[in-house]
Amino acid sequence: MPVLCRFAHILAVAAFAIAPLASLAGDGYPTDTTTPEGAACDFARAFIHRDVALFEQVILPPFGGGESRTQYEGFLAETKSAISEESKRPAERGPREISKVFVARSLSKSGPASYAYAVFNFADVKFVDVYVVLYGGGMAANRTLVIMDNAGRWRVHPAPNIHPLLSYGLNQESPSTEEVERKRALPGEPRQK
Repeated sequence: MPVLCRFAHILAVAAFAIAPLASLAGDGYPTDTTTPEGAACDFARAFIHRDVALFEQVILPPFGGGESRTQYEGFLAETKSAISEESKRPAERGPREISKVFVARSLSKSGPASYAYAVFNFADVKFVDVYVVLYGGGMAANRTLVIMDNAGRWRVHPAPNIHPLLSYGLNQESPSTEEVERKRALPGEPRQK
């Protein structure tokens, strides 16, 4: 095998070895903040299961300063309170389960990623389209803004309108087309909630 081919093979194997492997939840979709899709799915699950702790685990903690930080902190407090109140009621409305998840995409405009890095030291900005089945029928789409923090974890920004420079062009992106394959666990493979 020529040296150049060996080098390319070694790089391909190394890239595969260091790429984050997505943990799977019981529904067969990614979970955890190691991938943007996992963070977006966990965000949806926080509402499906009415789980404030999961919501807090997956969202981007308050950052920056000034009025936008104050608005963001207020939004997070209100949302946690609403999730907590919903958990006291029978599950008759809202999202019931994840139906489809699409592969994370970078925003077409380079501004948000550059701004995220320069101002907040965030590593990347992407979005994930997640579709959920609603109680009572129907489907709802959620375009989820995900941001890689400086520790390499993907976090959801649940209120992108509060930081418009981080989400510029988000809702003008074309529909996602590359679907994440729903996977089933192999025997003996650990599953998460």
